[in-house]
Amino acid sequence: MEDVKDLLSRLKNQIDGTMSNIDDEELNRQLNAIYSIYATAMGPEQIIVQASQYNAVKYMHDENPRIRLIGMERLILESQDYSRQPTDEEIPAILDKLEDKLAEILARQAVERQLEQKITSRLEERHEEYINEIRQEILSEETQTPETPQNKHKMEKLEAMDRVQLTASVMQVVRPQNLSEIIGQDRAVKALASRISSPYPQHILLYGPPGVGKTTAARLVLEEAKQLSYTAFGKDAPFVECDGTTLRWDNHDMTNPLIGSVHDPIYQGAQKELADEGIPEPKPGLVTDAHGGILFIDEIGELDPMMLNKLLKVLEDKRVYFESAYYDEENPQVPAYIKKLFREGAPADFILIGATTRAPEDINPAIRSRCAEIFFDPLQPFHVKQIVEKAAQKLLVTLEDGVADTISQYTMEGRKAVNLLADAYSLAVYEKGNTEDIHVSQALMEQTARASRLSPWVKKIASDTAKVGHIYGLGVAGYWGSTIEIEAVAFPAMDAGKGTIHFNETAGSMAKDSVTTAAAVVRSLTNKRLSDYDLHINIIGGGNIDGPSAGCAITCAILSAIENIPLRQDYAVTGEISLSGEVKPVGGIQEKAFGARQAGMKGIILPKANRSDLGESDMSLTIEAVSHIREVLSIMRNEE
Repeated sequence: MEDVKDLLSRLKNQIDGTMSNIDDEELNRQLNAIYSIYATAMGPEQIIVQASQYNAVKYMHDENPRIRLIGMERLILESQDYSRQPTDEEIPAILDKLEDKLAEILARQAVERQLEQKITSRLEERHEEYINEIRQEILSEETQTPETPQNKHKMEKLEAMDRVQLTASVMQVVRPQNLSEIIGQDRAVKALASRISSPYPQHILLYGPPGVGKTTAARLVLEEAKQLSYTAFGKDAPFVECDGTTLRWDNHDMTNPLIGSVHDPIYQGAQKELADEGIPEPKPGLVTDAHGGILFIDEIGELDPMMLNKLLKVLEDKRVYFESAYYDEENPQVPAYIKKLFREGAPADFILIGATTRAPEDINPAIRSRCAEIFFDPLQPFHVKQIVEKAAQKLLVTLEDGVADTISQYTMEGRKAVNLLADAYSLAVYEKGNTEDIHVSQALMEQTARASRLSPWVKKIASDTAKVGHIYGLGVAGYWGSTIEIEAVAFPAMDAGKGTIHFNETAGSMAKDSVTTAAAVVRSLTNKRLSDYDLHINIIGGGNIDGPSAGCAITCAILSAIENIPLRQDYAVTGEISLSGEVKPVGGIQEKAFGARQAGMKGIILPKANRSDLGESDMSLTIEAVSHIREVLSIMRNEE
């Protein structure tokens, strides 16, 4: 502990001595000192994991020490919230916060080392005593009559409970039984099936929103692959499923359900026969259960980083190796299977399929580099309608016209759509008093929706009436695209050249930069200066636009307001604007097209460089690819 105190004291003196006047050179020295202490405490492997998890690398490698400070905040304070470059006045407080966090880490580590030393010492002292206690407990249990009246009563109760079974859940009844029944994911299912059925199957990551069929598809592709003559999978290939959000382990590896662990004889869970002889027993985990088949990890993006690193090692080795201080190779009492496990490890040759609702950039790069990546698309309303209609057939229930459409208005998830139908089905059965000839009416469906306090997920906002200073841009949030309603109004300034510009405070900095760029474009096209106007720009709903993709839409809204040009309201626009008025490419085109279609748009305007991102018939939209703002204005004015 004294070493920790001395180290922190020296660091604090360095920081306190320069709080009043921090230049770049001094700040660099302080950051180097903080990083050196943190790296020594955490180790290089943990630093790499945390730097990747909190996206700190790009900041830490910057030559500007104030940007490096952002990286240190993300790394040491374990948060992605830090992105703003601090002022000189804020830096001392930030350094103090980092110092406090270092003190906490170092103090905790010192205490943990002391405890581990005491535990190790105590275990060595009590080892023999523990074994004798276990031996006496076993002898005591063996001398007692196990079949007491009380024990018999408990056994009878368990057997009676085993005979009681509820009917299958709705999801079990309506779940697709083959790949052709998965709706709205033809491309993703084909890509998944081809990679798994290959003689050389690949590890795979599945991206997509919840409730679109990722888990079901993963389960079914293995069953289909087993039927093919050229597949790598045998007829009994297992499908092992687990959830990354619930998998837990301890840093001593006494329990690790994913990778496997060793039950040492002094710990609870060891076999009595082995504990009696002081023999440790390796317990293979899910990776070994999946040997020869598929290991499916749902929400793999939530998996503990250290557990993920261990999984990566297994993927490389295709085996799991065990260690224990209690294992003695020369002990003749050690069973042959335990010797084999310690000597050769447990087999773990499987194909990994990981599913996630996170974006690719949020997934560990190491696992991404080892996996093929497949994207499941958001479901469109007509897909949800098909899912509901097929589920109704399997439930033997008839639907009034419009019921499936109503459900598609409330959710874009197939799972939730089926659950809504199940709710309506249950209400219909309850009201009728039997399960014969069940019919779900529109009124019953709306009653069900009101009981669950649901509101329509999508609103049709497109209009055939042109408006001045009003336009729809496009944005992306996760896997969902949506329209961004932008309006602008311009008034001549009271004093020429002294006009003002008002923009939502919640708008992102890059969106605000688009206004500056738009000023140059407006000047080029109209020879008018924005400084001659009091200009108000509003993002209806107050959303935060993160990125430059709304630049083209903002420029059009400003031009429309200044020149009194009506713009059509049945087209949505995306694209970055340059100073010369060129429309530059942006990301998320698939998601944005989906959002436009959901809003009832007839078409979208996108950069010419993004044209190949959409097929000819994607989303049933008219696609206009442009290279300059003049083309956008021509389309939005509906000029022939």
